[in-house]
Amino acid sequence: MAGMLKTAIDCFVNLLYILIAIRAVFSWVQFSRRNILIDLVYTLTEPLLAPIRSLFRKSPLGGPGVRLDLSPLVLFLLITLVRNIILGFIIF
Repeated sequence: MAGMLKTAIDCFVNLLYILIAIRAVFSWVQFSRRNILIDLVYTLTEPLLAPIRSLFRKSPLGGPGVRLDLSPLVLFLLITLVRNIILGFIIF
């Protein structure tokens, strides 16, 4: 049972990683939001990235003129941390 749950969590986390990576690439290259696939990626990732972005805007790192968006990297780290905590409770 624990093995199946670990596999399901890993699949979900991997899907999130892929969506966030695609979203990061979309931020480097301008695409039309009219494309349904691009709109889907934005719709699924924006609720996760927006709170992190707003925290950076309030910090000294996110001042005016800063163009580097670190929110995908921070989200990768947070997802990994939460995944490890959850799997730690499941396995033990």
